[in-house]
Amino acid sequence: MGLPSDDVVVIEKGNGKGEPFVITINCPDKTGLGCDICRVILEFGLYITKGDVSTDGRWCYIILWVVPRSSSLILRWSNIKDRLQSICPSCLVSFYFDQPSTRSMSSVVYLLKFFCLDRNGLLHDVTHVLCELELKIQRVKVMTTPDGRVLDLFFITDSMEILHTKTRQDETLEQLHAVLGESCISCELLLAGPEYECLQGISSLSPVVAEELFRCELSDKETRSQALSPDMAILKKASVTIDNSLSPVHTLLQIHCADHKGLLYDIMRTLKDCNIRIAYGRFSPNTKGHRDLDLFIQQNDGKKIVDPEKQNTLCSRLKEEMLHPLRVIIANRGPDTELLVANPVELSGEGRPRVFYDVTLALKLLGICIFTAEIGRHSTSGRKWEVYRFLLDENCKFQLSNMIARSQIVDRVRRTLMGW
Repeated sequence: MGLPSDDVVVIEKGNGKGEPFVITINCPDKTGLGCDICRVILEFGLYITKGDVSTDGRWCYIILWVVPRSSSLILRWSNIKDRLQSICPSCLVSFYFDQPSTRSMSSVVYLLKFFCLDRNGLLHDVTHVLCELELKIQRVKVMTTPDGRVLDLFFITDSMEILHTKTRQDETLEQLHAVLGESCISCELLLAGPEYECLQGISSLSPVVAEELFRCELSDKETRSQALSPDMAILKKASVTIDNSLSPVHTLLQIHCADHKGLLYDIMRTLKDCNIRIAYGRFSPNTKGHRDLDLFIQQNDGKKIVDPEKQNTLCSRLKEEMLHPLRVIIANRGPDTELLVANPVELSGEGRPRVFYDVTLALKLLGICIFTAEIGRHSTSGRKWEVYRFLLDENCKFQLSNMIARSQIVDRVRRTLMGW
């Protein structure tokens, strides 16, 4: 027996203006459920102010207080509820047995292709429309012609899984035409063909660029384009401790670190990839830019983490993912200047939400046009990364060959990605 599906996810509006919405989730448990929930919340542009989670290993109860990150954000709470319900294990069957998912393992990929006159911010404006429509960008290929026109190929999937309907397709094209305006020469939506498979990878990275992009530590050296500005050096100060003395069956994991957009997602995806189960957790509110988390955890076999080597490995992995969840550098690509952004891919194959959105927003606000762009995946040292590559237009207020200008661009892009 279980709860009716309408009671699995309950969303309550705050008591007053600016007060957080309260999301309550009550469903069978599964390893990684917290990660999946945090990913959906991040994808919708919401920020978790605080939260509590408890489970007996079979049934879990989660309560999260969330607020929109932007006042201009259009939120369809019924859609958020539907998405959260879709990732919860079924409640109407016994959860003592493994149940196959009722959702498709892989969504149908569509090709959105448009040809139009180029302008500053065009790529972000299109991305903004796609995000509002809950269309997820899987791959992108953007090409600008010498005469100032642009051909954009967006390979997308529909989170609502109704893009096969004429109504949904018409709505998508109508909203795109509205943002493209008279500059639009052509715009069409098709099922993706073999060209999608050809874009799974990315153009080869030079060994020097790959080493800098995927290195574990943030650099303090001014010569490196990833170097932290002085006021961001606080990022490197984080505390992750393990205590086995407070519970006979659980390990207490305590985290204190600087807050950023997607922090809880970064912690949860790391625990999910490490096959760690959370029995009880509390996420405290932001205090002077920092967050505290107390998590009682177990290994997937239901045992505490007592092996010192496993403890050190988990703590080191968490620190790396919290302190450096996104890599941002600027490098030369022949005679051109390229911005590269990378984030780890979950073992499940899921990438980080809204990265393309945030990068294109930062470049739009900086007044930098994008000459070409692509999204692909790259494997190194046993890890898979999602890599975003942007060839920057030299016709902007920044002298792109100047190291100070490059640092300013990297700093602005990173701040946008981290929500600062």
